[in-house]
Amino acid sequence: MCNMDASFQQDCQRLSNMKSNPVSLWDASAEEEEISRPFQAASTVDVAIVGGGFTGLSTALHCAEKGLSVQLLEAEQIGYGGSGRNCGLVNAALWLPPAKVREQLGNTYGPRFIREFGKGPEYVFSLIEKHQMRCETTRTGTIHAAHSPGGMKDLQGRMAEWKRLGEPVELLDRAEVSDMIGTTRFHGGLLDHRAGTINPMGYCRGLARAADGAGAVISTGIRVTGLRKEGRAWMVETDQGEIHARNVILGTNAYTDELWPGLKRVFTMIHYFQLATRPLDGRASSILPGKQGLWDTAPIMFNIRRDAFDRLLVGSMGKFMGTLESGLSQRWASHQIRKIFPQLGPVEFEAAWHGQIAMTPDHLPRIHELDTNLFTSIGYNGRGITTGTLFGKSMADLLTGMPAVDLPLPISTLTTVPSAPIHSRLYQSAFTANQVIRSIV
Repeated sequence: MCNMDASFQQDCQRLSNMKSNPVSLWDASAEEEEISRPFQAASTVDVAIVGGGFTGLSTALHCAEKGLSVQLLEAEQIGYGGSGRNCGLVNAALWLPPAKVREQLGNTYGPRFIREFGKGPEYVFSLIEKHQMRCETTRTGTIHAAHSPGGMKDLQGRMAEWKRLGEPVELLDRAEVSDMIGTTRFHGGLLDHRAGTINPMGYCRGLARAADGAGAVISTGIRVTGLRKEGRAWMVETDQGEIHARNVILGTNAYTDELWPGLKRVFTMIHYFQLATRPLDGRASSILPGKQGLWDTAPIMFNIRRDAFDRLLVGSMGKFMGTLESGLSQRWASHQIRKIFPQLGPVEFEAAWHGQIAMTPDHLPRIHELDTNLFTSIGYNGRGITTGTLFGKSMADLLTGMPAVDLPLPISTLTTVPSAPIHSRLYQSAFTANQVIRSIV
């Protein structure tokens, strides 16, 4: 019972509020328990980590396993940001085709990045297996579906690249993709056998449990308010006291605030929303019977998946607007489901939410050394599960002696995008217009 001192009672009330106001369906349905330990002000650690999403938690786990003392600080709850609001597709590599990645990163980093991030799902699934994380894992692949003949041509080019690299990716014609999805709306697809789906909040909490077991201290409800350099180390200021850290990792990605000057302006922030139906009790058995996750080739992307409890989830770029019973997003989702899966009939929705994505101008993530012993990886462009996990491992390797030249990406100079706020507003206007149009067309 919550009957101890005032601070503990405040923590209990905060956790109670989180339970009654889940950030997503995944928050409400995750089997893994929340992890949080008391924050010890005035302590000294090897690594202080800001942010309790995929990046921060993976960094905490891998640093603790390497023997470093770790304090992770999360202002809200584990997975509160984009990690707990993710749609749960564990995809390989980036949105960009391999040839484009090589072109932008060059002959050293390009092939390395493609190779390591092509194996990203395998590494995520290995952590889930190793630590027995309860996160509704499926390993039946994901489908990149062609929304048009032009989209199919793009997938054919991607297929040629992956085939050349020897990766287990399969091009599906219209009939094959129709059988796998349960609709004739798509012109074909690319089935990536490396990929799969998870409950992303369950994965976050599983990472937190594993990091806690390895010796990392995970503290939630602690807001970092400042970073003050002391020689080659850092004083991390919070709303509940200070700690001394030899190294600091910022794992805030799209939820970056003004903690470090200019960092919030190196990407364009966009929203992505999801709606989940109530469990369909077998009515959706013909829809994605293999439980693959799907996203399409349209410029304003659309995704579909079924969860472990037979809910159908649909989502797209933009904010959720309205309520579960009425409003623009509910009409959009109802129309999309009726158009793509007419056999399903009317559905009711159980949950809706949106999160933030950090989009960079070239659609590549970044690793920045902001100052001595202060690092961040940022700009995941909607591929947070694998990118955050792998960059967390890389941060731990870097702090324990790996040369920076062996990172998946070169450390880059922090360059702001002055037009990012304007682009963010323009994108949101376009996404809202898309919801309006797709609610009736």
